[in-house]
Amino acid sequence: MQQHPFQISRRIEYGMRAMIFLASQPLERVVPFREIARRMDVPEDFLAKILKTLVERNMVRSTRGAHGGYALARPAREMSFLDVIEAVEGPVVVNVCQDGSSHDSCKATGSCTMYGVWKLGQQRMLEVYRHTTLDRLAMSDLRMPEPAPQ
Repeated sequence: MQQHPFQISRRIEYGMRAMIFLASQPLERVVPFREIARRMDVPEDFLAKILKTLVERNMVRSTRGAHGGYALARPAREMSFLDVIEAVEGPVVVNVCQDGSSHDSCKATGSCTMYGVWKLGQQRMLEVYRHTTLDRLAMSDLRMPEPAPQ
């Protein structure tokens, strides 16, 4: 039987890579945009859009100029995995019947035996994402700039 995983979007994946990279830096370090893209293997055009969104959502701060770049807007311990996901994509729902609306998206919600399972699965997933902070995801091998090519 072929596996079919639940998949996260590239936008979430790349946003998370950028945020983990920034969480791995000293708080005062401003990182050039191209360094983030290169070190985290994220396409520059896509990263530019994601970083713009993260700045608008007050997750990242940007600095212009010759020594400009990006840094976290607040300490990594104050930002969760879920904060990043919701900043780049919006609220997380496992199934359309869990989106918090009036359940118009599914006519069977009132009698559906799957509703409770979807709800419990979503609650547990969000609990893990909510309690996983960026400081726990920071990687020590990302802390220093890459050496210049020789």
